[in-house]
Amino acid sequence: MSNWKTILPESLTDNPFQLIGKEWMLVTAKKGDQVNTMTASWGGVGIMWGKPVAFIVIRPQRYTKTMIDASDTLSLSFFTEEYRDALKYCGSVSGRQEDKIKHCGLTVEEVDHTPVFKEARMNLVCKKLYAQPMEKEFVLDPAIPTAWYPDEDYHTLYIVEIQNVLLSE
Repeated sequence: MSNWKTILPESLTDNPFQLIGKEWMLVTAKKGDQVNTMTASWGGVGIMWGKPVAFIVIRPQRYTKTMIDASDTLSLSFFTEEYRDALKYCGSVSGRQEDKIKHCGLTVEEVDHTPVFKEARMNLVCKKLYAQPMEKEFVLDPAIPTAWYPDEDYHTLYIVEIQNVLLSE
C-alpha cells in the first residue's frame, strides 16, 4: 500500500479549472472483481447538501459507467504530466476490449473498498449521492446539443461526496 497523506477536501489548493479541464482525471470504479477507468476533463467541485462534492458527467456508452452504476463509490485520480500518455490512452480505448489499466502500467490499490491509483499524485475517494441522465429538453443553450450531442448521447450527471483526499507522499 502506498503512503498517502490524507487531507480535508476544504484544504485543497489546486485550481479546479486547471486540474480537471487541463490536467484531466481518471474516473475509476469497481464492479465485483473488475475495475475500469476512463479519462475525463469535464466536471467540478463545490458544496452541495452541506457536503464537499465533485460532479462528473459520463456518456451512456462508456464501459466505466456500468462500473459506476454498480458501485456506491468511485475515485477521481490526478497525475503528474509524466502520465499524460496513460491518460490519453485511457480516454481513447475501451475497457471492454482490453485491460487498459494493465496496458498503461498503473497500479490499483483499494482505499475504503474503492479503487485508487498508486501512481496518482492525488486521489479523491468519493461516495455517490445523485445520478440523473441529462435530457435535451432541459438544455437551455440551443447551441449545446448541436455542438456536443449530435448523436443525442447525453451524459449522466453524478454528484459524489468527497470522503477522502489522498495526496502522494
